[in-house]
Amino acid sequence: MLENSFGMAFFLKTAHKGSKIRAVHLRVTVDGISKETSTKRKWHISRWDQKNERAVGGKEDAKSLNFFLDSLTFKVHEIKTEIMYSGKPLTVEKIMDHLLGRIAPRVKVLEEFQKHNDEMKALLGKGYARGTLQRFTITKNHLTAFIRFKLNKDDIEFADLSLEFVKDFEFYLRTVRDCSNNTTLKYIANFKKIVIRAIDKEIINKDPFKNFKGRKTRIVKKPLTTQELYELERHYFTTDRLNVVRDVFVFQCYTGLAYIDAYQLKKTDIKKGIDGNLWIMSERQKTNSTTNVPLLPQALKIIEKYKDHKLCIQRGTVLPVSSNQKMNEYLKEIAILCGFPFTLNTHIARRTFGSTVTLNNNVPINVVKELLGHSSVKQTEAYAITEQATIGREMSILNKKLNKTEPKMSKPDLAVLSRLEKEIQAIKKKYNITS
Repeated sequence: MLENSFGMAFFLKTAHKGSKIRAVHLRVTVDGISKETSTKRKWHISRWDQKNERAVGGKEDAKSLNFFLDSLTFKVHEIKTEIMYSGKPLTVEKIMDHLLGRIAPRVKVLEEFQKHNDEMKALLGKGYARGTLQRFTITKNHLTAFIRFKLNKDDIEFADLSLEFVKDFEFYLRTVRDCSNNTTLKYIANFKKIVIRAIDKEIINKDPFKNFKGRKTRIVKKPLTTQELYELERHYFTTDRLNVVRDVFVFQCYTGLAYIDAYQLKKTDIKKGIDGNLWIMSERQKTNSTTNVPLLPQALKIIEKYKDHKLCIQRGTVLPVSSNQKMNEYLKEIAILCGFPFTLNTHIARRTFGSTVTLNNNVPINVVKELLGHSSVKQTEAYAITEQATIGREMSILNKKLNKTEPKMSKPDLAVLSRLEKEIQAIKKKYNITS
C-alpha cells in the first residue's frame, strides 16, 4: 500500500496582538489536508527557532520544552504507524482524534462477552437453545475466574490478548478446573467466538488464536446392543418412576428423538403419513430442521400406554418426560439394576436408534440421516457403530465367497488333460527320463 503524504510542524501562534509570549501549536498534514491544535505550552518569540521548530538556549525551561516536543513528535508517528497497520485509511482527523483522546474507550473482554450472552438470551427459541446459552455462561465464568487468578484484575482489554494468554487459559482449565481435554477445547472454542466477534467489529486487528492448536480426543460412545435393548425393555422395576423413565428412554431408542424433542413432543406432532401410518412430524429444537419419523410398533405401544397420564394431559405432551437432570439420574440407577457395565444417559438412546435399530438392520445411512435430522451424512457416520453380530454376519458371507468348492472340469477339459499326460510320457520314454 502506498504511503499517504504526511507532514507535521510546530509553530508559535499569537494569542493577543502585540504579545511576545505565544502559544506553541502543532500542525499535522495528510494528503494536503491540515489540522492544528495547541500543545498547551507558551514560549517567548525571541527564544524560538522556527527553522528547527524548537526552543533555543541552554536553560532548563528550553530543554524541558524541547523534550516535550520530541515526545509529542514520537507520539504522532506512533499513532500514524498504528493506523496504517490496522488497514484503515490514514486521515488527519484520525491522527488528531487519537492524539487528543477523542477515540472510543477500549473495549474490554468480559464486557463484550456479557453483551454476546445477553444478545443470545434475547434470541432464545429464535435460533439459540437454552443449553447453548448455559455453556457460554459457564465459559465466561471460567474466564472471569482465570483473569482474577492470573492477573488479579476484574477484566482486561482486547488489546492485551495474546497467544500466551490463550495457552495460559487452556492450562488453567486443565489444571485448576480439572477439565478433560474435550471439555477444555469446547470452552476455548466458545472464547474464540467472542474474539472473532471482536475482530469482525474491528475492536482488534490480530487474532490471538491464529497459532493455537488443539486436537479433540475421539471418544467412542457405544449404543445399546440388540440384546441389551431387549433386556431393558423387559426388565421389571418395582417403582413407577423408573418404569416411566425406562419407557421414555426406549421410546427414544425407537424414534431417535433427542431428550428435548421427546420432552416437547405434542400430540399434534403425531400425524398420518403418506403411507397411511402414524409418523412424528415436528422440528428439532437444536437445529430447527424438520423431523419425519415413522412410528414403529414399540413406540406406538408406549404412546398408547401414557395417553391418559395426568402429566401428559396437563402439558398436552405425548410422554411424561422428567427434567434432563432427573432422567439421567434415574437412568444411572436403571443401568445398575439391569446389570449394565456402563452408565446410561438420554443421548445413548439416540445413538441406539442410529446404530442398533436402523443401520444394523440395513437401513441406508442417507435414510438414517433424515430420520435423525442431521444436516450431513458425516454427522450420521459418528452413530454408525456396528455390532459384533453384524460384523460376524458380514464376515460369514465373505468367508463363504472365499472358500467356495472349485468347480468340476467338463468332459472336454478332461480329454485335453489326458492327451497332455500321454505326450509327456512319450517324451520321457524317448529321452529316457525316469523322474
